[in-house]
Amino acid sequence: MSPRQTLYRDLAERLHAVVFDFDGTLARLEIDFDLMLSRILSLAEEYDWQAEGREVRYVLETTAAVEADLLARDPDAARNFSLRARTIIENIELKSAREAALFSETRPVLTALRAHGLKLGLITRNIKSAVRLVFPDLGDFFGTFLARDDVVRVKPDPGHLQAALDVLAVRPKNTLMVGDHPIDVKTGMQAGTLTAGVASGRIGREELAAAGADLTFDHLGELAEYLLGNWWPGPSFNGMVRFVPVDQPPSFPHQDDRSPEPVPTDKPPGPGRPPRL
Repeated sequence: MSPRQTLYRDLAERLHAVVFDFDGTLARLEIDFDLMLSRILSLAEEYDWQAEGREVRYVLETTAAVEADLLARDPDAARNFSLRARTIIENIELKSAREAALFSETRPVLTALRAHGLKLGLITRNIKSAVRLVFPDLGDFFGTFLARDDVVRVKPDPGHLQAALDVLAVRPKNTLMVGDHPIDVKTGMQAGTLTAGVASGRIGREELAAAGADLTFDHLGELAEYLLGNWWPGPSFNGMVRFVPVDQPPSFPHQDDRSPEPVPTDKPPGPGRPPRL
């Protein structure tokens, strides 16, 4: 039995929940992260903050770094910068959301996973209003939805994912974290979940695997076929190999005594790949 088949059998025995990223995983949002970061850096220069010698790969982390530096020397300037930066970021997000759409397989996949008894969660670095523009009926699919408005620290801080697991009342070891970026893989690894990367965003399967993903797929439909085997009710995808034909539908057990396990949240976020919120 191959490692992938072995992991499938392990998943069928222990999987209780799947938590998804949003942008690039369930939907296509063409957010111009380069433009967003450029505008934040230009704004920071108005407050005599220079990016030279600093890591400025992520928009949110860069914004937080500027706020922290300003707060130490001028709290009023820090608050002013924060408000202006938030407006820049949210305006670009909302513009992208108005032009975005879910992937065609998103709703069928989520429906199939729920039908097989899995709890579903959604965590994202996007703002709640932007996500709801694209996915207004998300409440029909997810037991919890935590955007960046809902948490103190966003992923890759594992506390973002753990907060969702607390609501779902599942343990990390019984959860699969699914996303399109190394950030999502890192989040799952730090929280203690299994991880799956889908190459439906800006990152390929090789890079997702290199980031430590336990499983990688080209898109969400492949993930569903892998988890549900021949009982995946969606369309057949060209070139798809059903890795594990099964004789019985997978059974994902639910237990009432699954109290959440504490997860350390003091690990600092690591560097990512392309500019990202």
